[in-house]
Parts: sequence; structure tokens; C-alpha cells
Amino acid sequence: MIANEYFYGMVPVSIDITNEERTAILREFPVPSLSVAEGGFSIENEVHGNQVRGVTLLLNEFSIERTQGANPKPYFKMKFSNHLGTYSAKMWDNDGAVERYSPLLEEHSVFQVSGKVEEFKSFKSITISELNVIGDDIDPFTLIACTEQSLEDFTVELHHYLSELEEPFRSIGFAGMKRFWQEFRVRPAAMGHHHAYLGGLLKHTVGLMRLARFILKQDENHFKVVLRLINQVEKVYKQELWNDLQSDNPGGSPRNLVWKDSVDHLYSMFYGMAKHRDEKPNVSLLMCAILYHDIGKLMEYHHAGKGTEEFRFLYPTADANSLQYRKPTGITMDELGVLVGHIPYGVMIVGKIIETENINMTLEDIHRLQHAILCHHGKLEWGANIAPKTIEGYLIHIVDYLDSRYERTEEVK
Repeated sequence: MIANEYFYGMVPVSIDITNEERTAILREFPVPSLSVAEGGFSIENEVHGNQVRGVTLLLNEFSIERTQGANPKPYFKMKFSNHLGTYSAKMWDNDGAVERYSPLLEEHSVFQVSGKVEEFKSFKSITISELNVIGDDIDPFTLIACTEQSLEDFTVELHHYLSELEEPFRSIGFAGMKRFWQEFRVRPAAMGHHHAYLGGLLKHTVGLMRLARFILKQDENHFKVVLRLINQVEKVYKQELWNDLQSDNPGGSPRNLVWKDSVDHLYSMFYGMAKHRDEKPNVSLLMCAILYHDIGKLMEYHHAGKGTEEFRFLYPTADANSLQYRKPTGITMDELGVLVGHIPYGVMIVGKIIETENINMTLEDIHRLQHAILCHHGKLEWGANIAPKTIEGYLIHIVDYLDSRYERTEEVK
């Protein structure tokens, strides 16, 4: 039995499952061993002016920028990570630092970092004075933030939901997990906005499934349930505004206003749904689309410990030797994946799963399934490949929108 609550206590989560069934799921879909070490450097615990001395960090990415003004000078713009988070940093070109450190940053991944914490408009970063390369005795994978919640519970919950689906969506869902579970269970769902840690994709997917089941199974009228969720967002946003007003720096940190600009958008999506009020949502199709909506992030993101199965699955005839020479990093955009993006990848993957597994389904269902994936960002200017045109298309965007923002309100990853 898994029992808890979600989305400000509105969404009950209760999974009736025996110990034998739980054991069988975890045997077929084992969870990874992630580094959940306690303590260590976190910039959130530091204040402006604090010295950083010899902190071990993983390099995510770096670039050489130039200062503004009549005599621009080069400097490093960098991102580092450890098991507690991701940190922005810069390093000035003092005594030829840019030329001296460039080869080291190109070749190595793990460094001892020294410098000073800076804070500007509630944003903290590190101004680095010294970098020292650390050898191969530290696994870069252990220096990436990961979820602190139970991956076993998320795994059992996900596969329990898949077992509820009607065919052919049940077969499509399990086929994807059997092929990609090794990757799916650890991949992040973002670089910074939400679920930006190992295990984030799994948690995010389960969150959407919880909301979708709540909307479609809590009440015969799913429009009523969506309105209840929007009403909850309004209440929380009003509380955010009040709390921000009482703070020392009202309006100074956007992190205090998670739901800013959300209410009008949710109502606009609700009006879009209303055009399809005579349609009965296909629950199994929606849940399958949720499973695949961000699966393209297997390829869109890169990090230490990432495999290559997903590239080989989509491009079996390609020369993929370059993949084995990639430098381990923290969570970054994949240099190949960014050229395509996770939404097109998701459509490509689900289409090929249907083909390789010889799954028989109607042409209409294939298009509705792929449409839900293509439109889940809701608006073209937000990255959707097409605006929602079905009831499932509107619903997948609404639950994706709600879960991604709710994530930022949770204290525990």
C-alpha cells in the first residue's frame, strides 16, 4: 500500500498493492542507487561575502564571455553542481586565468573550487579565485543532485497506473519502460525550472498521472475538478502575494511567486477545453501520452552516467562512436539532443515503439496520442509543436503546467 497526499492535500494517492506485487515490480524495474549524502556545501546556506575554500564540485558547463565597456576583457561564465544543487559561477581573467584554465576546463570534470559568494537581487553565485583538478577517485555521478523521496514508491506507483490501462496503451506503456527503464529512472526533467535532479523525470511523470487520474476519476464531470484545482491555485497565489508583502524585499525574488501569471492562463486553457465538452476523454490514451510526453528528455539532456540506448534505438544504422568520448558533466543540454528537442523525440520514440512491438491500433488513436505529446507545452511560444486541439491535448497541458509549478513549492525534492 502506498498512501499519501499530493497537490496541497487535494489529490489523494492510495495504491492497493500486495507485497508480492510490489516485489515483482521492483524485480523487473529496479531502482538505481543514488548519492543521498547529508551535509556539504550548498549556496543556499551561504550569505554574501562568505569565503568558499576547496569545495568539490562537478563542472556542468562553461563559456568565455567578455565584459562590457570600451575595453572588454574575457572572463569565465560557469555552472557547477554537487549532490545538493547547481551553482552559477564566474572567474575573472586575473593574471591570465582564462588562458591558463581553459585547457583544464575542456579536459576535466571535477574540481576543488575556492572563491567568494556573491548575492545580487536574491540570486547567489560564486566568484572563483582558484580551481584545482581532482583526479579519478571521485565518481562524477555522485556530484549531481537527486530526489530525496522514495524511487521505489514512484516506481511501484508508475507501473501500477500502467497496469490499469486498456489495450493497446497498456502494451505501449510497458514496452517503453522495458526498453528504457535504465535511463528513465534516473533522468532529470529539467536543468533548472522544475525537477532538475536525478529521478526528476520519474517523479514528474507520476505527478502528472496523479493529477490526470484525479481529474478523470474523482467526479463524473472533469470540468468541475479542473475548476477546483484552479481555485486552489488562486488561494495559494493570494497567500504567496501576502507572504511576499510581509518579506524584507517584496517583489525582489520571483521564487516567492510560483503561481504568478498562472490563473489567467489556466482559465484560458479551461475555455479551450470547453469546446470539447461533448467529448469523453480517453483515460488510457491520456495516461500513455503522459508517460511519453517528456521521454525525449532521455536524449535532450546529458549528465555523468548517461547511457546511449535511446540514440541507438532511434538511429540503429548511425555511426555513434562519438558518444563514448563525451566528457562527464552535471545536468546540461545534450549537444545533439538540443538540435531536435524532447517533444519531437517523444513522438519519434512512441511511434517506433508501436512499430517495433507490432502494436495494432487505429490511425486515429495514433494521431491523438502523438498530438497530446506535441501540444503538451500548451502554446507555440512555450515550445509546443502545435496548439491543443483535443480534450486530451488540453488536459495533458493543464496537468503538466500544474505539476511543474507545484514542484517548486515543495520543500523535499
